Amino acid sequence: MTETVPELPAEAVTAGFADLHHGDEPLLLPNAWDHASARALAAQGFRAIGTTSLGVAAAAGLPDGTSATRDETLRRALALGSESFLLSVDAEDGYSEGPEEVGEFARELAAVGAVGINLEDRLGSSALHAAKIAAVKSAAPGLFVNARTDTYWLGDGEGTTARLDTYRQAGADGVFVPGLTDPGDIAALVKRLDVPLNILYTPTGPTVPHLADLGVRRVSLGSLLYRRALGAALEAVAEIRAGRTPRGATPSYGEVDALSRRGDPTHSDGP
Repeated sequence: MTETVPELPAEAVTAGFADLHHGDEPLLLPNAWDHASARALAAQGFRAIGTTSLGVAAAAGLPDGTSATRDETLRRALALGSESFLLSVDAEDGYSEGPEEVGEFARELAAVGAVGINLEDRLGSSALHAAKIAAVKSAAPGLFVNARTDTYWLGDGEGTTARLDTYRQAGADGVFVPGLTDPGDIAALVKRLDVPLNILYTPTGPTVPHLADLGVRRVSLGSLLYRRALGAALEAVAEIRAGRTPRGATPSYGEVDALSRRGDPTHSDGP
């Protein structure tokens, strides 16, 4: 007889995601681009999975960072929000300049099971970005808002602390500074903050253990896994073209098919 496990209230699930930012180790958040990649990562023991806006945009044949993937992002959240892992969604700038519209989109994400949202400022008006954050917290109070500033991603780092202070006052639960890799600057920023700092992992930057020692509470992989997967595909086809057998791990047809079937563990071993 199979025991029925009671479903946790949405508030408890969301609180569980926030708690992952305050554990003994930083939350290492891998970013998936489709159903199979998300479930494969969850099978590796990751309790929380993020989405990558680049991967979602590329799969749809749309440019990243241009607010063009609102519908695709919501569809991805609908597919993944009911899975066993906790889902955080990269929503670019909220897909609108209107805070109320951004708040409504966040409400839709929460309704399909997402527990976190990333919102980026693209070095635009910090007041407008703060208004979007406040609108999200009003429309979906339980959603963990990770407020991203692009001061290092698109600029030279100037104005970082002022922007983060503004976003925190607007209700951000955590802050994200992609492009920041200097250990001294990271440690100094951690000391000023009263919310978790999220850093984007880069192979040329500090390791995850080093980031943990610096006080970072969340480490995202962004589009790295998607780009590595694409690179592996190109390496494999080059090996095949040259008459060699491609190396590296290759999941079977059946394994990938099973990962792609929502609620259906059966699969075939077809082509």
